[in-house]
Amino acid sequence: MPPIIKVIIPAFNEAASIGKVISEIPKTVSEVIVVSNNSTDATEENAKAAGATVVSEERKGYGYACLKGMDYVAAQELKPDIIVFLDGDYSDYPSELTKITAPIIDDNIDFVIGARVKKWRQKGSMTFPQIFGNWLATSLMKLFFNARFTDLGPFRAIKYEKLLKLRMVDKTYGWTIEMQLKALKHGLRYIEIPVHYKNRIGVSKVSGTVKGAIFAGIKILKWIFKYSFN
Repeated sequence: MPPIIKVIIPAFNEAASIGKVISEIPKTVSEVIVVSNNSTDATEENAKAAGATVVSEERKGYGYACLKGMDYVAAQELKPDIIVFLDGDYSDYPSELTKITAPIIDDNIDFVIGARVKKWRQKGSMTFPQIFGNWLATSLMKLFFNARFTDLGPFRAIKYEKLLKLRMVDKTYGWTIEMQLKALKHGLRYIEIPVHYKNRIGVSKVSGTVKGAIFAGIKILKWIFKYSFN
């Protein structure tokens, strides 16, 4: 019996891109859950038209949206085997979801990161703050935990039962780094799979603003040092 895969997409004002993202997700996925993070445009309508389940989270924050998606899944009677997190801005290639989930299905890996490798990144698709933040965070994780991560890529897959054990709590910019640090702490079997990455549709709500970049950097450092000295 094939595994049950569900996709959670946090989305804030992604009306221009959300339909494209959903349409390219492989049909092996049983449900696409778009969490509208207080969107004021047609994100919700376009997501529904593309066939996704739409839930709403009025509290702004990437982590808030992801947690709301998890709450929705937890309330379902039939639980998934794998949860995939994917951004709604069309910067990733949704068709590569099969690459992200394959190590879990075929090799019993617990957690997979889609690594945005330089040779497969479209020019300008990652800002300097993103590139520097990734380097700093992964370097510190290697120093303190001997981790093999090279990216904090948001395109990721994890066994549902393992995700629950992580007890995720971050509400905003620290969601991705929290998951990776807790995966290390819990001894999850993890791997990175190189993925393609392109310029997003619209403006980034984090790396596209000075405020977003600063707060994301602070959150990353807080999580790393919290786990390094506990």
